[in-house]
Amino acid sequence: MSRKHILAPAVIAVSALTACAPGEDTGPVEIRLGHVGAPESLYDIVANEFAERANDRLGEAGRVIVYGSSQLGGDDVLLQKLKLGTVEMSLPSTVMSSVIDGFGLFEMPYLVQDREHMKRIEEDVFWDHLAPLAEAEGYRILALWENGFRHITNNERPIRGPEDLAGIKLRTPRGVWRVKLFQAYGANPTPMPLAEVFVALQTGVMDGQENPLAQIASAKLHEVQSYLSLTGHVYTPAFVTVGEARWQRLPEEVRAILEDTAREMQEFVYETSARMDAELLEELRAAGIEVNEADRARFRDASGAIYDEFAEDVDGGGELVRRVGELAR
Repeated sequence: MSRKHILAPAVIAVSALTACAPGEDTGPVEIRLGHVGAPESLYDIVANEFAERANDRLGEAGRVIVYGSSQLGGDDVLLQKLKLGTVEMSLPSTVMSSVIDGFGLFEMPYLVQDREHMKRIEEDVFWDHLAPLAEAEGYRILALWENGFRHITNNERPIRGPEDLAGIKLRTPRGVWRVKLFQAYGANPTPMPLAEVFVALQTGVMDGQENPLAQIASAKLHEVQSYLSLTGHVYTPAFVTVGEARWQRLPEEVRAILEDTAREMQEFVYETSARMDAELLEELRAAGIEVNEADRARFRDASGAIYDEFAEDVDGGGELVRRVGELAR
């Protein structure tokens, strides 16, 4: 069930940036939001929109400052910094499945049908069953945004079915289930921070990678790739995440403004992502990368073992998959 908060007055007393005692007023708080997206990526656009909206409401009480392009570290480093309280907010995606087993749900191929399906998953599954798992690990998720539907690029050949991935050195994000998935498809997957991918592709250390179109275009990956295959193999949410300990040191009114603003951003995120998908596909074609449709049925047929393993290895995994499936239309 979705949680709602009432917006607070904009002008409020706040605690210091460092870990001071609750109620100790030493000036406006700086809220650092770190993410891995490049300029003009979906992450970049929506994080800056969030900061603008939140800062309008915070007034003199505080300020959200966005650090993109992995300036504050990759996803795994940002999760560590959230716990330490040296970063207030971040937008992890796939990496959450390596920290919390249940989040591997979003690594299951072709599970999420579309954004409307994702909204139902959020309402009926996420907040009651997955968000508490994050809180048990010291993280609080304020809202669900989007990373997007993922596709494969490479320099070897068009990918039409799983057999075309045989032997391809494929960069993946850090996520145990993503690695297992591409191993099942016959590729040689290697987790790597997004900031290192361009050079790895350029030098041939990696043959290919998989990402949403917004990440492919903003990171200029198409400049060092020959083929774009529209596999849409996984939909990845982005989790607007804070460290619980640092979060509790912020004034209640500031927390309410940040959480309300993060929640209300979802429609903007989905609309922006859908628009970018359509526009960027045409731009990537015009830039010269060869685009092909993949046979998604063949990929689905090759994915059964991953679902079986998830159900066996993750407590309640089979039930989560069943519930998500029932929400599809």
